[in-house]
Amino acid sequence: MQADAFYLWIKALHVIAVIAWMAGMFYLPRLFVYHAASPIGSPQSETFKVMEAKLMRIIMMPAATLTWLMGAAMLTLNPALLGEPWLMVKLAFVIGLTAMHVVMVGWRKAFAEDRNRHSEKFYRMMNEVPTLALMVIVVMVIVRPF
Repeated sequence: MQADAFYLWIKALHVIAVIAWMAGMFYLPRLFVYHAASPIGSPQSETFKVMEAKLMRIIMMPAATLTWLMGAAMLTLNPALLGEPWLMVKLAFVIGLTAMHVVMVGWRKAFAEDRNRHSEKFYRMMNEVPTLALMVIVVMVIVRPF
């Protein structure tokens, strides 16, 4: 396989992983909104615990890992990108998304242990953070404004 074709396969896997990761980043806070409104110990609360755990374990963690691995592979194959200012902005926002992912792991654990301390409104606001980050990332990658 030619180097260009290999790079494109890596890039395709990266985009697929990003889409899956972002789906989870959009959906998990929405589950938290509804979970926060459910009484502790209720059937709804217990169902949300299962949904949140499976979303994190089966979709979000593998997708986030693959996103980072494929991104690193692309940079290894094309290190000149590291000199691009748009990429530095993109990476800063990807690091921010990763930090939010880690925070969501903690929120999910708190729900699993019936010790959530945040309101529905809080999770509604947090639900917007990944969208805003994604908008910046896509503009950086597609438009490359600088």
